[in-house]
Amino acid sequence: MSDQTPEKKGWFSRLKEGLTRSSSKLGEGITGIFTKRKLDDAALEELEELLISGDLGVATAARITAEIAKTRFDKEVSPEEIRAALAEQIALILEPVARPLEIDPARKPHVVLVVGVNGSGKTTTIGKLATHFRAEGESVMLAAGDTFRAAAIEQLQIWGERTGCPVVAKETGADAAGLAFDALKRAKEEATDLLLIDTAGRLHNKADLMAELDKVVRVLKKQDESAPHDILLVLDATTGQNALQQVATFKELTKVTGLVLTKLDGSARGGILVALAEKFALPVHAIGVGESAQDLRPFEAKAFARALTGAEG
Repeated sequence: MSDQTPEKKGWFSRLKEGLTRSSSKLGEGITGIFTKRKLDDAALEELEELLISGDLGVATAARITAEIAKTRFDKEVSPEEIRAALAEQIALILEPVARPLEIDPARKPHVVLVVGVNGSGKTTTIGKLATHFRAEGESVMLAAGDTFRAAAIEQLQIWGERTGCPVVAKETGADAAGLAFDALKRAKEEATDLLLIDTAGRLHNKADLMAELDKVVRVLKKQDESAPHDILLVLDATTGQNALQQVATFKELTKVTGLVLTKLDGSARGGILVALAEKFALPVHAIGVGESAQDLRPFEAKAFARALTGAEG
């Protein structure tokens, strides 16, 4: 279980690399504030502002600075000490939500509905999840339920070829609920372990999207009352604070059970994960820090907190 296995080490260095933009923003900011300086009210205020600008959210920033002040107020502190204290506080917030997606072997199939706005990386996330679970020895089926976008259907078919997973797809404009129904029927017949269903993400018409997602869930329940077993919301980290609004909106539309955060490498806004954990306490099943299938992985709270703050160790 050591952190030093080549696999873990490789992932941690990729994580650090992927979070470079976020960590350099926080790390350099901390160095700027705490070089040869006491932790006084002015320094605390600057630290709080830095954390807010790093997308950690107002409530989180206030709580973290208050915790750090408890033991260090009016003392001379080094930037390293503050980075380590910050990493510790962030890890405490993230630990309860760092939960990998688990497939129930008693279900054939375990049904996962994947939701999110267009452009958040939904279809790619499905492909990467399929890669991960295939490598774990699970049989996986994909359903191209974003029937409005020909590109999404094609993209999922490409992932199907890459991963050796069957893809259930219909022509553009087909009924998404009908497609989900057919996919579940086939996955049951073939005793598939995992069924991943893509969905549309046109948020400009919330009422339509809600009706469509409702219908998909309803038809799945006709065949399996407990389905879908997970509803994953995929969020693009580069949208920063907008991700909080997306979670709130999708929670209105459907029963979101967990989050996946993509494109952390393309953004200085890695702190948004902390704000999401603090505000919604939803499980964060995986994070993406790069293009390859290996770059979407379950995350470990302490490693993420260290990488985000630039703390050593």
